Amino acid sequence: MENKILRKLFLAFMRIHILHHAKQEAFFGLWMIDELKSHGYEVSSGTIYPILHAMEEDDLLKTKEKVVEGKVRKYYSITDKGEKILKEAEEKTRELFEEIIL
Repeated sequence: MENKILRKLFLAFMRIHILHHAKQEAFFGLWMIDELKSHGYEVSSGTIYPILHAMEEDDLLKTKEKVVEGKVRKYYSITDKGEKILKEAEEKTRELFEEIIL
């Protein structure tokens, strides 16, 4: 039960993390899996791609296809709407951090 609740919470954190990196530079899915794993998230392609696709459907991310070593790779970057959502998330995260940590 606790793992299920933590998973829901961490999925929200992952979305903020994804928006943060999408604002910095375009990325591809496997890179994001490795990035999230470096922060302790257990992520598989079966988890990340549905999240990325949903964020794209919600107009938070946009994609551009590039051919890399003969393979088509989808790169994700942030949209204007995604930037607005990220800004709000940053403000709420800062407020929460100050309340629970400081």
